Amino acid sequence: MALRRRSTGSQPVGGSPDPSGVRVVRGPVRRGRKTKMLVKRLRPGEVAVIDHKDLDRVGAEDLIAAGVVSVLNCRPSSSGTYPNMGPLLLVQAGIHLVDLDGDGIFDAVDDGDPIEVRGGTVLIDGEVVATGTVQEPADVRAANEQARADIGEALEAFARNTIEHMVEEQELLSGRIELPRFDTDFRDRPALIVVRGVDHQSDLQALRPYIRDVKPVLVGVDGGANAILEAGFSPDMIVGDMDSAQERTLRCGAELVVHAYSDGRAPGRDHLESLGLAHKVVPAPGTSQDVAMLIAAEKGAELIVSVGAQLNLMEFLDKNRRGMSSTFLTRLRLGEIIVDAKGVSRLYRPLPRAAPIWLVLLTGFVTLVAVVLLTPGLREVADLLWLKLRVLLGFDL
Repeated sequence: MALRRRSTGSQPVGGSPDPSGVRVVRGPVRRGRKTKMLVKRLRPGEVAVIDHKDLDRVGAEDLIAAGVVSVLNCRPSSSGTYPNMGPLLLVQAGIHLVDLDGDGIFDAVDDGDPIEVRGGTVLIDGEVVATGTVQEPADVRAANEQARADIGEALEAFARNTIEHMVEEQELLSGRIELPRFDTDFRDRPALIVVRGVDHQSDLQALRPYIRDVKPVLVGVDGGANAILEAGFSPDMIVGDMDSAQERTLRCGAELVVHAYSDGRAPGRDHLESLGLAHKVVPAPGTSQDVAMLIAAEKGAELIVSVGAQLNLMEFLDKNRRGMSSTFLTRLRLGEIIVDAKGVSRLYRPLPRAAPIWLVLLTGFVTLVAVVLLTPGLREVADLLWLKLRVLLGFDL
């Protein structure tokens, strides 16, 4: 840990230009090598230090939602190999983005240290601890447009990776994966699989009527299970390496399935064992969302609705992971039984609920009774009808 002075006074949080026009941002710092883990600990007004090459859309949206005032990235936020949307979203949201020269800041600061970001210079009590390049909005937009024009190399790499997966991971595509017996019943039921991805929370909200009426099997893939609980539902199954699912989510009663590597290594198993939670292990190539989709398909789901999963080629590239080619192939294998949440929310028409119908009928009945009682002529007719009904039913007069 680096030796340095600590400020005892509080510093204002926010950002504004100094007299020279350089933007100055102040706030407590919080570091994290994995963006998806860091966002869980971030608080509004903090400066996030990340190590994220080609920052993707999901990571940027999480940082924006956390309310950070600045993001210091120890790796290129955009390498130019493809038009990743993360940097553009950050600067459009007014967040001060700096690509640092190396990752020395991880040793130079501690979480909670009050720092000042003056342009591309990071200071503590006036002492420079890191420097980098400010990602100006105009430059980020220009780089994104250039990457779109030069996207051929990224497409070629993705295509090459896809072919490698077809050759190396045939068992994933052919369905020859050994699955244990699950308590969750998928047979002849629709399944809804939630992945922490683009617009997954808003898509889940749009599907509330569908979930209420159809009652699909709810499967959360790692952090996607958190979203299911936050939406007011309870997941039936959680699949993944369990690094993004919160402990309260893991203890919600869902069936836990650890995605292990093909050689049997399962990082999530140790975590669940330390919590004393029962679980099953599925060794398989590909990603956790691939495994979740294949479990649903192999166990007889009649339809699979995906929430937050990659929908188009640009989203596959934006995820920027080697394993995403297997997800692309998995969707091809499942074919017509898999649909995206956006398609379901546009086509599904909610069934009318019984409560409003009964409320309308009751209101009408009460109104009719009130009219009869308040109108002398109608009250006499009602008395006559009641008398005839009693005679017809044989009641004593």
